[in-house]
Order: sequence, then structure tokens, then C-alpha cells
Amino acid sequence: MSATSRSRRKWFIGGGIVVLLLVIVGATMFALRGRTAEEAAAAEPGEIVAAFQGDLAESATASGVVSSRQEATLSAASPGIVTELFVRAGDTVAAGDLLVQLDDTDLASRVTSAQQNLALQEANLAALQEGAATADIAAAEAAVQSATSRLASLQSDPSPQDVASWEADIRAGEANVASANASLSGTLSSVDAATIEAARAQVASAEIAVRNAENANEANPTVATDEALTNARHDLAVAQANLNALLAGPNAGDVGAAAASVTAAQANLDRTLANYEAFLAGATPAQIASAEAGLAQAQASLDNLLAGPSEEELAVAAAQLAQAEITLADAEAALADAAIRAPFAGIVTAVNFVEGEMATGPIVTLMAAEFAVRLNVDEIDIGMVAVGQPASVTLETWPEQAITAAVVEIAPRATISGNGLVTYEVWLQLGATELPVRAGMTANAEMITANRDDVLLVPNGAIRADRENGRYFVNLASEAADGSTTFTEVEVTIGLRDNDFTQITSGISAGDELLIGELTVPEQQFRGPFGGGN
Repeated sequence: MSATSRSRRKWFIGGGIVVLLLVIVGATMFALRGRTAEEAAAAEPGEIVAAFQGDLAESATASGVVSSRQEATLSAASPGIVTELFVRAGDTVAAGDLLVQLDDTDLASRVTSAQQNLALQEANLAALQEGAATADIAAAEAAVQSATSRLASLQSDPSPQDVASWEADIRAGEANVASANASLSGTLSSVDAATIEAARAQVASAEIAVRNAENANEANPTVATDEALTNARHDLAVAQANLNALLAGPNAGDVGAAAASVTAAQANLDRTLANYEAFLAGATPAQIASAEAGLAQAQASLDNLLAGPSEEELAVAAAQLAQAEITLADAEAALADAAIRAPFAGIVTAVNFVEGEMATGPIVTLMAAEFAVRLNVDEIDIGMVAVGQPASVTLETWPEQAITAAVVEIAPRATISGNGLVTYEVWLQLGATELPVRAGMTANAEMITANRDDVLLVPNGAIRADRENGRYFVNLASEAADGSTTFTEVEVTIGLRDNDFTQITSGISAGDELLIGELTVPEQQFRGPFGGGN
């Protein structure tokens, strides 16, 4: 590097003092040349090291805890009896696996009912959209015609044909009454003296026949005489029963039936006469009003069928269909909720109920199988941290074994502790490791916030900072012609730095030798090996 590019300040040391200083410094310088970067980083003040090309990474450190990035506490939408358990704590599950089944009998019934209601509402809307059927229109037209005829009949005068028809009905009714009365009279007068005497004669004749048959059978009993005796006795019994009936008078049941026929015939005649009188008098205002109302209603029904559904009717039917769909969706969701499934792949950490218990509140807890580290990064360092940055993690359990990691999430909002410390939650995804990592372990992380490859580096101890003016200097060592070492203060510009080294972007070159720490000259006089003198 040319002298014009450096801001130099040479130190001139005279007299006997320079001999001692150069001997000490020179010996140190020769002892330190050719050391490794690790040895250079550990160099003490007063030692000399060389600037070198190397890689540098800037990092931020923080501590945290190993956690699962996904944790879930699964509960039922409503309490239910546990009918079946499919997992226990420690089981590994895949996303969608069935964990717990609750009793869903009532929920399944609700789904069936909702499906039926939905089908009904779909049919109602379809019927409205299709319009009235031909058969319905024909029936409505017939109803209008019937109502019209009835009103016209009430409003018109009686015709000769109608009068003749009514009179014929009256004559028929009168004939029915006369016939019923005749039947009743016949029943009442069916028993007379001549009939009774004839019946008695039949009994006497039957008694004689019985005695004759008994005598014949006693004189010469045969099958024929025995049969003749049996027949004679039967004829006597029949004749005696007939006489007894005649002596008892008419049968009460026959008389009652005949009387009832007379009453019914007379009532029918009276009703016909009353209707005929009403017919001759004409329809009342109330009857005409009722007929007019019936006609208006029939006509309105026909008009509605012909006009089709209104926009309002279609809207109502569509709303009812939509509500039925919502009800079905709710019922299906409730049925699905009775089956507790894993929302993601992971490990079951707790099962809080057994089969047969009423499950309320948390039923199963689950965490993802992949672990991450949750850090609390100070607000001073958070600006250097970005998603995707690599990191190195060590666990308190195995502090000497580093695990690769990467920043995957940074909280957008800070957390303020009780003592006012402001931190941000940062998540690191752990890389592959054979260590048996467990949730809750304490972790220390170093996040690589920036890096530079093949750049000029010097130990931090070789740099003097003028922070008020934002300037930086190094003490450049050089060997004079007489073998002595001189130091020149050179201004440099810096780049990235870590705990050991700083990147130099201008001012010196690789191989330049630098003094660690400040250059100081002892304030004493050299008195020679034996003392004395100024």
C-alpha cells in the first residue's frame, strides 16, 4: 500500500531506551509471526500479528427453550359420552387420524331429519318454479263452474220443471208415510179370534196323533213306529208354540220396527215440504253472499294457478331452502365433531377421559413431532435477525454438540418483561440430529446475521476507535534498515466484525503486521548496566 493512502504517525525513540524497547518488541514480533487465526485472536496487548484473508460471520446470541411449533388441545363442540378411544399418551398419529369417538346417535338422527327437510324444501321450490299442473288447473276450473252454477240457481226464479220435480218428491214422501202406517196397522192387527181357534184345533189334532203313535209303538215297537212317535211329538211342540205366540199378542220388535219406519217416512216428508217452501220463497241474502264468496274464492285459486308463483313466494321458498341447507350443514358439522381427529401429524401428550365417561372440556392434547427452539431476542439485536438466516444451537444437556438450525419465524410484536426488558420471540427450526431432543430443554443459539467470505481481517485488539469522529486506526509495524521496528498509526475503514476479528475494507493489505493494543513508551531513563548517569 502506498504511503499516500495511509494516515501515518511515526514514533521516534532515541538514546539507550530504543535498544531495550526494540529488543523486547522485536523478540515478541518474531515469536508471533506465522500463528493461526485462533492464536491471533488470542494475542495479548503488545504482541504483533499479521492481517490476513479469511471468512467472517456476524452473529446474535440468545437463549430459549425447545418447544413444539404446533400444539393443540382438542375438545368436543358439546359434551358427549366417550364410546371409543383409539390412542393413548405417547402414540404417534398422522393428520386426520381418528383419536376419540363420542356417542353420535342423536346427532345422526338430526342429520337424517335435516336431510328430509332439505328434500321437502327442494321439492317445494321446484314445484313453484315449474308452475301449476294441468290436473290442478282443471280442478280449479271445475270449482269455478260449480260455484257459478250455484250462484245462478240462487239468483233465478223457480222454473215449472223445478216445481214439478219438488211436487213429485212430496207425493213420493206421502206415499212412503202411508205405506209405513199400513205396515204398522197390519202388525198390530195380526192376531184375531179365528186365528187363535185354528191354532187350538191344530194343537188338539197333534195331541191325538201323539197318543195314537204311542199306542202303536207300545203294541208293536219297530223302527217305523218309533220314528212316527218322534215326528208326532215334534208336530205337537210346533203347534203349541204357535198357539202360545198368538195368545201372547204381536211381537214387540216387529211393532217397534214398523213404528220407526212411520217416523222416518214422516220426517223425510216434513223435510221435503220445508225445502219446497224455501225453494218457492227464493234464496236469502246470506245464501247469495255465501255463494258469491265461494265463487270469488274459486276464481282467485284459479287465477293464482294460471299466474304462477309471485316473486315473494319464490323468495320465501328459496329462503326456506337455504335455511334447510344451513340446518343440514350444522347437523353434519356436529356429527363430524363427535369424531375427534388429529389436526396435524404429531405425538399424543395426554388423554383425559376413558370409555364410558362424559367428556367435557379438553379431551386430547397433541404436539407436532418436529421440535423447534423458541428464543427471546433482545430488541438491540432483533434488527439483525431475519427469516432464513442459519443458526447453531447447543443444549444445556449436551453443550459441546451443536445442532444446525434456521430462523423460521419472528414475532411482529415485542414482549415486555416485568423489569422493562423488551424482547421478540424468534423460532428456530432444528436440523437433523441423533440427539434425543425433548420439549422443555434449555437451548443456547447463535444466529448468523451476516457473513463475508475471503475478506481482509485483523484481530479486534489491533484497532483503536475514535468514536466521537467515527474513525478507526491501527499501528502498522515496519522494520528499519538497521533491524529496528517502528510503528505507524494508519487510519482504516472497517466492515463486519465479530467477537474476535474485524473486516478491514481499506487502509492496509494482507500480510501487514499490526500491534495489538496501544503503543506506549516507558517514561524512564537508561542508566546503563551499572546504574547512574543521565
